[in-house]
Amino acid sequence: MTNLALAFTIAPVLRGFIAMLAAGAAFPLCGVMVLRLDLIPMRYMLMHGVILGGAVSLALSLPLLPVTVAVNLLLVFLLLVLSKDKAGGFGVGSAAAMVISMAVASLIIHKSGVNANSTLNLLWGSPFALQNSDLTALAVLSVFLVLYIVTNLRTLLAVFYNREVARSLGINVQLHYTVMVTLIALVIALAMKLLGALLIDALLVLPVLVASRFLAVWKKGTGVTKLFAVSSAAGLVISAAGFIFAVMFDFPPSASIALVAGILYIVFNIGGKK
Repeated sequence: MTNLALAFTIAPVLRGFIAMLAAGAAFPLCGVMVLRLDLIPMRYMLMHGVILGGAVSLALSLPLLPVTVAVNLLLVFLLLVLSKDKAGGFGVGSAAAMVISMAVASLIIHKSGVNANSTLNLLWGSPFALQNSDLTALAVLSVFLVLYIVTNLRTLLAVFYNREVARSLGINVQLHYTVMVTLIALVIALAMKLLGALLIDALLVLPVLVASRFLAVWKKGTGVTKLFAVSSAAGLVISAAGFIFAVMFDFPPSASIALVAGILYIVFNIGGKK
């Protein structure tokens, strides 16, 4: 325990822990949006957008986070404008965007002489590598995400339930849909630096699945309001436990957090069946 306490006196470790607590509490809120709006295909598209952003960043020697954020936002807004199936989760448009993103990334890597391994390292993030600017961006996004949900909860419930009904109630569905997919794009860009592109779902989707099973096992209902609250709590526990295990046993933080999330999901699934 003494060694663990000493580890948290090291700036990168403490900064990473604070970041994981904020991300663990806030990012699952976007996971609820992803699942309720059927945006899983868009999530995969944004992962490929991160790789494209990394290739552009390395080729032009630009800061990584702003470039990946810009690329993801560009992909989302292009789909909002061009995709005819956006009401169904950007399914077809997301698939096309994934292929095009990887093709452009491949061309940039080939023509610029960027080491492909450097770009693929984006698939494996680390909270230890965060800078103060990254922590500030994470804090601002987390606070905005929570405030947006709290102040628009009834509106979001209507949009999740049925978009046509929400429109009939005078709700600007397109505005809120745009805000939500924008928040998802920003969260995935930041989560890439924390966990890597391949393990983003450890804080985006898995806490929501754990919360759903928890509510089902304990028969607490499956309302979206409860799902938001329990998903946030689950994400906080998963990120804190995974990070502490990583520091204690010298594990990669992203893998440790993903493993904790996966174990909890399996446990609650088994408990639900029993």
